[in-house]
Amino acid sequence: MAESRDATTPRRRDPEGRRREILAAAAELAAEHGPAALTHRAIAARAGVPLGSTTQHFASIDELRDAALQQLADEIDESLAAIEPFAADFARDPSRAAAEVLTFLQDRRAVLSDIALMTSGTTDPRLRALALRWNDRLIEMLTGPIGADAALALSVYLDGATIHAGLHDEPLDHAHLTRVFCALVGATGDADRAARDRRPEDRPDLTADSGSRHAPDPRA
Repeated sequence: MAESRDATTPRRRDPEGRRREILAAAAELAAEHGPAALTHRAIAARAGVPLGSTTQHFASIDELRDAALQQLADEIDESLAAIEPFAADFARDPSRAAAEVLTFLQDRRAVLSDIALMTSGTTDPRLRALALRWNDRLIEMLTGPIGADAALALSVYLDGATIHAGLHDEPLDHAHLTRVFCALVGATGDADRAARDRRPEDRPDLTADSGSRHAPDPRA
Protein backbone atom coordinates (compact mmCIF):
# COMPACT_ATOMS: atom_id res chain seq x y z
CA MET A 1 0.00 0.00 0.00
CA ALA A 2 1.42 3.34 -1.00
CA GLU A 3 2.46 5.63 1.79
CA SER A 4 0.34 8.78 2.09
CA ARG A 5 2.16 12.03 1.59
CA ASP A 6 2.98 13.87 4.80
CA ALA A 7 1.05 17.14 5.10
CA THR A 8 4.26 18.95 6.00
CA THR A 9 6.05 17.86 2.83
CA PRO A 10 6.89 20.99 0.83
CA ARG A 11 5.05 21.21 -2.45
CA ARG A 12 7.02 21.04 -5.66
CA ARG A 13 8.58 24.34 -6.67
CA ASP A 14 6.51 26.14 -9.28
CA PRO A 15 7.74 29.74 -9.64
CA GLU A 16 5.18 30.64 -12.30
CA GLY A 17 2.37 29.11 -10.29
CA ARG A 18 3.46 31.02 -7.20
CA ARG A 19 3.61 34.25 -9.19
CA ARG A 20 0.07 33.67 -10.48
CA GLU A 21 -1.17 33.06 -6.93
CA ILE A 22 0.37 36.32 -5.74
CA LEU A 23 -1.03 38.25 -8.68
CA ALA A 24 -4.51 36.77 -8.23
CA ALA A 25 -4.46 37.71 -4.54
CA ALA A 26 -3.35 41.25 -5.37
CA ALA A 27 -6.12 41.61 -7.97
CA GLU A 28 -8.73 40.39 -5.46
CA LEU A 29 -7.56 42.86 -2.82
CA ALA A 30 -7.44 45.74 -5.32
CA ALA A 31 -11.01 45.02 -6.41
CA GLU A 32 -12.35 44.56 -2.88
CA HIS A 33 -10.53 47.36 -1.04
CA GLY A 34 -8.94 49.55 -3.70
CA PRO A 35 -5.36 49.66 -4.99
CA ALA A 36 -4.22 51.67 -1.96
CA ALA A 37 -4.85 48.61 0.23
CA LEU A 38 -2.12 46.62 -1.50
CA THR A 39 0.88 45.87 0.69
CA HIS A 40 3.33 42.98 0.55
CA ARG A 41 2.03 41.67 3.86
CA ALA A 42 -1.65 41.84 2.89
CA ILE A 43 -1.03 40.18 -0.46
CA ALA A 44 1.09 37.40 1.04
CA ALA A 45 -1.59 36.72 3.64
CA ARG A 46 -4.34 36.55 1.01
CA ALA A 47 -2.25 34.29 -1.24
CA GLY A 48 -1.13 32.08 1.65
CA VAL A 49 2.54 32.42 0.75
CA PRO A 50 5.62 33.55 2.69
CA LEU A 51 6.07 37.30 2.83
CA GLY A 52 9.38 37.08 0.98
CA SER A 53 7.70 35.50 -2.03
CA THR A 54 6.06 38.76 -3.04
CA THR A 55 9.37 40.59 -3.32
CA GLN A 56 10.98 37.59 -4.98
CA HIS A 57 8.52 37.69 -7.88
CA PHE A 58 7.84 41.45 -8.06
CA ALA A 59 10.56 44.05 -7.70
CA SER A 60 8.35 46.57 -5.90
CA ILE A 61 4.84 47.06 -4.60
CA ASP A 62 4.25 49.50 -7.48
CA GLU A 63 5.10 46.80 -10.00
CA LEU A 64 2.77 44.37 -8.25
CA ARG A 65 -0.01 46.96 -8.08
CA ASP A 66 0.31 47.76 -11.78
CA ALA A 67 0.24 44.06 -12.67
CA ALA A 68 -2.86 43.54 -10.52
CA LEU A 69 -4.68 46.43 -12.21
CA GLN A 70 -3.66 45.08 -15.61
CA GLN A 71 -5.24 41.76 -14.67
CA LEU A 72 -8.44 43.53 -13.62
CA ALA A 73 -8.49 45.38 -16.95
CA ASP A 74 -8.11 42.09 -18.81
CA GLU A 75 -11.05 40.65 -16.88
CA ILE A 76 -13.20 43.66 -17.77
CA ASP A 77 -12.22 43.26 -21.42
CA GLU A 78 -13.70 39.77 -21.26
CA SER A 79 -16.95 41.20 -19.86
CA LEU A 80 -17.07 43.76 -22.64
CA ALA A 81 -16.40 41.08 -25.24
CA ALA A 82 -19.57 39.34 -24.03
CA ILE A 83 -21.55 42.53 -24.70
CA GLU A 84 -20.02 43.25 -28.11
CA PRO A 85 -22.25 40.85 -30.13
CA PHE A 86 -25.24 42.86 -28.89
CA ALA A 87 -23.88 46.31 -29.87
CA ALA A 88 -26.46 46.79 -32.61
CA ASP A 89 -29.24 46.07 -30.09
CA PHE A 90 -28.62 49.41 -28.38
CA ALA A 91 -30.39 50.91 -31.41
CA ARG A 92 -32.78 48.19 -32.59
CA ASP A 93 -33.57 46.30 -29.35
CA PRO A 94 -32.60 48.36 -26.26
CA SER A 95 -34.31 45.87 -23.94
CA ARG A 96 -31.97 43.10 -25.04
CA ALA A 97 -28.94 45.38 -24.75
CA ALA A 98 -30.08 46.35 -21.24
CA ALA A 99 -30.23 42.67 -20.26
CA GLU A 100 -26.60 42.18 -21.30
CA VAL A 101 -25.44 45.30 -19.45
CA LEU A 102 -27.38 44.21 -16.37
CA THR A 103 -25.47 40.92 -16.37
CA PHE A 104 -22.26 42.96 -16.07
CA LEU A 105 -23.68 45.21 -13.34
CA GLN A 106 -24.75 42.16 -11.32
CA ASP A 107 -21.19 40.80 -11.39
CA ARG A 108 -19.81 42.25 -8.16
CA ARG A 109 -16.21 41.42 -9.01
CA ALA A 110 -16.46 43.09 -12.43
CA VAL A 111 -18.08 46.20 -10.95
CA LEU A 112 -15.48 46.58 -8.20
CA SER A 113 -12.67 45.94 -10.68
CA ASP A 114 -13.94 48.70 -12.96
CA ILE A 115 -14.26 51.12 -10.05
CA ALA A 116 -10.72 50.27 -8.90
CA LEU A 117 -9.42 51.09 -12.37
CA MET A 118 -11.39 54.35 -12.54
CA THR A 119 -10.07 55.58 -9.20
CA SER A 120 -6.51 54.58 -10.11
CA GLY A 121 -6.68 56.39 -13.44
CA THR A 122 -8.05 59.48 -11.71
CA THR A 123 -5.16 59.75 -9.26
CA ASP A 124 -2.28 58.24 -11.26
CA PRO A 125 -1.69 59.58 -14.80
CA ARG A 126 0.43 56.51 -15.60
CA LEU A 127 -2.66 54.33 -15.29
CA ARG A 128 -5.09 56.61 -17.11
CA ALA A 129 -4.81 54.83 -20.46
CA LEU A 130 -5.44 51.50 -18.76
CA ALA A 131 -8.47 52.92 -16.93
CA LEU A 132 -9.89 54.38 -20.15
CA ARG A 133 -9.41 51.21 -22.19
CA TRP A 134 -12.92 49.94 -21.39
CA ASN A 135 -14.56 53.26 -22.28
CA ASP A 136 -12.57 53.69 -25.48
CA ARG A 137 -13.43 50.21 -26.67
CA LEU A 138 -17.10 50.61 -25.75
CA ILE A 139 -17.34 53.89 -27.68
CA GLU A 140 -15.61 52.33 -30.68
CA MET A 141 -17.95 49.34 -30.50
CA LEU A 142 -21.13 51.46 -30.34
CA THR A 143 -20.24 54.27 -32.74
CA GLY A 144 -21.20 52.24 -35.82
CA PRO A 145 -24.67 51.17 -34.64
CA ILE A 146 -25.76 54.35 -32.81
CA GLY A 147 -23.36 57.17 -33.75
CA ALA A 148 -20.46 58.83 -31.95
CA ASP A 149 -22.51 61.18 -29.74
CA ALA A 150 -24.83 58.43 -28.49
CA ALA A 151 -21.87 56.10 -27.93
CA LEU A 152 -20.12 58.73 -25.79
CA ALA A 153 -23.33 59.46 -23.86
CA LEU A 154 -23.88 55.77 -23.13
CA SER A 155 -20.27 55.32 -22.05
CA VAL A 156 -20.54 58.19 -19.57
CA TYR A 157 -23.89 56.90 -18.30
CA LEU A 158 -22.52 53.37 -17.81
CA ASP A 159 -19.62 54.77 -15.77
CA GLY A 160 -22.21 56.24 -13.44
CA ALA A 161 -24.30 53.06 -13.46
CA THR A 162 -21.21 51.07 -12.49
CA ILE A 163 -20.46 53.34 -9.53
CA HIS A 164 -24.13 53.17 -8.53
CA ALA A 165 -23.93 49.36 -8.56
CA GLY A 166 -20.83 49.51 -6.37
CA LEU A 167 -22.56 51.73 -3.81
CA HIS A 168 -25.87 49.86 -3.63
CA ASP A 169 -26.95 46.33 -2.85
CA GLU A 170 -28.68 46.07 -6.23
CA PRO A 171 -27.82 47.68 -9.57
CA LEU A 172 -30.26 49.73 -11.62
CA ASP A 173 -33.00 47.46 -12.88
CA HIS A 174 -33.67 46.28 -16.42
CA ALA A 175 -36.63 48.59 -17.01
CA HIS A 176 -34.63 51.67 -15.98
CA LEU A 177 -31.67 50.73 -18.18
CA THR A 178 -33.97 50.15 -21.14
CA ARG A 179 -35.65 53.56 -20.74
CA VAL A 180 -32.31 55.34 -20.49
CA PHE A 181 -30.90 53.55 -23.54
CA CYS A 182 -34.00 54.52 -25.54
CA ALA A 183 -33.75 58.12 -24.35
CA LEU A 184 -30.03 58.50 -25.02
CA VAL A 185 -30.02 56.83 -28.41
CA GLY A 186 -33.24 58.58 -29.47
CA ALA A 187 -32.20 62.02 -28.23
CA THR A 188 -28.79 61.99 -29.86
CA GLY A 189 -30.27 60.56 -33.04
CA ASP A 190 -32.89 63.33 -33.15
CA ALA A 191 -30.19 65.94 -32.59
CA ASP A 192 -28.11 64.53 -35.44
CA ARG A 193 -31.11 64.51 -37.76
CA ALA A 194 -32.03 68.05 -36.76
CA ALA A 195 -28.51 69.25 -37.53
CA ARG A 196 -28.60 67.63 -40.95
CA ASP A 197 -32.07 69.00 -41.72
CA ARG A 198 -31.47 72.62 -40.73
CA ARG A 199 -32.34 75.07 -43.51
CA PRO A 200 -29.32 76.85 -45.06
CA GLU A 201 -30.67 80.26 -43.96
CA ASP A 202 -30.57 79.02 -40.36
CA ARG A 203 -26.89 78.14 -40.64
CA PRO A 204 -24.59 81.18 -40.43
CA ASP A 205 -21.66 79.10 -41.58
CA LEU A 206 -23.34 78.59 -44.95
CA THR A 207 -25.21 81.87 -45.39
CA ALA A 208 -22.24 83.98 -46.45
CA ASP A 209 -21.04 81.50 -49.04
CA SER A 210 -24.53 80.79 -50.30
CA GLY A 211 -25.27 84.49 -50.65
CA SER A 212 -22.11 85.19 -52.60
CA ARG A 213 -22.75 82.29 -54.95
CA HIS A 214 -26.45 82.85 -55.57
CA ALA A 215 -27.03 86.62 -55.27
CA PRO A 216 -28.79 87.96 -58.38
CA ASP A 217 -26.61 89.79 -60.88
CA PRO A 218 -27.71 93.47 -60.86
CA ARG A 219 -26.66 93.74 -64.53
CA ALA A 220 -29.17 91.08 -65.60
